[in-house]
Amino acid sequence: MKKKDHTTLGIIFIAVFIPIFFFNRHHQEDKRPLNVLFIAVDDMNDDLGCFGHPLVKSPNIDRLAGQGIAFSHAYNQFPLCSPSRSSLLTGLRPDSTRVFDLHYHFRQGLPDVVTLPQMFMRNGYYVARVGKIYHYGNPGEIGTNGLDDKVSWQERYNPSGMDHTSLEQDIINYTPTRGLGSSLAWYSDSIGRDTAHTDGKVADIAIRLLDQHKKGPFFLAVGFYRPHCPWVTPKKYFDLYSLDEITLPEVNEETKKNYPPLALASTRPWPDFGVTREQARQSKLAYFASISFVDAQVGRVLHALDSLGLRDNTLVVFWSDHGYHLGEHGLWFKRSLFEEAGRTPLVFSYPGMQHRGAVCDRLVELVDIYPTLADLTGLQPPPGLQGVSLKPLLENPQAPWDRPAFTQVQRGKIPGHSIRTEKWRYNEWDYGKKGRELYDEVNDPHELHNLADDPRYADVVKKLQEQLHKHHPRPVTGGKALPNTKALYCN
Repeated sequence: MKKKDHTTLGIIFIAVFIPIFFFNRHHQEDKRPLNVLFIAVDDMNDDLGCFGHPLVKSPNIDRLAGQGIAFSHAYNQFPLCSPSRSSLLTGLRPDSTRVFDLHYHFRQGLPDVVTLPQMFMRNGYYVARVGKIYHYGNPGEIGTNGLDDKVSWQERYNPSGMDHTSLEQDIINYTPTRGLGSSLAWYSDSIGRDTAHTDGKVADIAIRLLDQHKKGPFFLAVGFYRPHCPWVTPKKYFDLYSLDEITLPEVNEETKKNYPPLALASTRPWPDFGVTREQARQSKLAYFASISFVDAQVGRVLHALDSLGLRDNTLVVFWSDHGYHLGEHGLWFKRSLFEEAGRTPLVFSYPGMQHRGAVCDRLVELVDIYPTLADLTGLQPPPGLQGVSLKPLLENPQAPWDRPAFTQVQRGKIPGHSIRTEKWRYNEWDYGKKGRELYDEVNDPHELHNLADDPRYADVVKKLQEQLHKHHPRPVTGGKALPNTKALYCN
């Protein structure tokens, strides 16, 4: 064969077979299991830059939203730590888990339920938890028992920083009759670095585990404790805000006339736990500082993900367990049926997304996270999940979607139930016997005007009531608490 012929064959080989080699190699890489970085924060409402808040500084969460899709109307199923987290992690609603408080463990009634992390573990993933994912007490105390779920994890880490040890004696508490975990309480730490605080330690361990398990596949759950009260962070995060910028909604005795008494019963004495307006404003500033502090720790973990070259093969989901009141209706914390407690931040980011940076306004629920992660990773979920996959909205944030969102609470033995549609929110207390509420979410987004007894909206009330009663067909009460289990760190 002539030299020219050899040259021609070489060119043909390069032109044909080398691209096939790289295509196959790339195709094989695409078939690798997606890692999952599962980031949770505690008691964070949607006062974030990516949702349009004009004051709160949350650059890292905002950046994550810019790399994925943020859901502006994501709703939890029960605005209290353990009920919400138990629902999300089992893929079942509170009426099924029977978790309505901080004492009952879902496995008492559902011993064989397959949790979200268990699904990944059964499919060969390394599965670990750092910090708070299920509800349990203070870091380092009952994190290995209590309301955690040992069988959901291969490894568990419960770091505890100076915010839970040496600094507790310095915390300023405006509501001293309440425990620190349910008080308007704060401290600006001028000595400790980020990594001396619990959430800084959570980020440290998460970064180490990412490095150790970078070959994957992994499901790494990273649970931060802030912005849960008491609001203790390094001083530099307090310095991001000025008290002159902090305002509160106006409330007075006339406010009470708009609502059933049970709607306002989560904050006693009402309003604002009886603190002064200046104390309430300082508390709100401290809450914002805590958001900025935990945002910085989220940023450290995401930076490590990028530095380790894992972003192109990792699905990141960011969520909070519920929303949070900062003086709206005179209320603080959670456990209400108002929009502020029901709505929570939710962000998905993964390789190949076509609408990065979009905000999806469709109504979704935290119970949808489990089937969504199964769908996106190609895993087979257990039967009976009560949410739906959000993949259609992740592929097209404007896709048709007509599912309502349901939230519920308990006032002792009295249930409160809520249905949220794009236009309306309808609430019932004790199936309507203790009061009803109807709000026009388009024209009254702050839920100031209760229309439930206005005859002009009788047809709306009837339709929403039928949907709500179909969803909650009979009273359901919680289970018996685990013995020797204390409800710590969460009101």
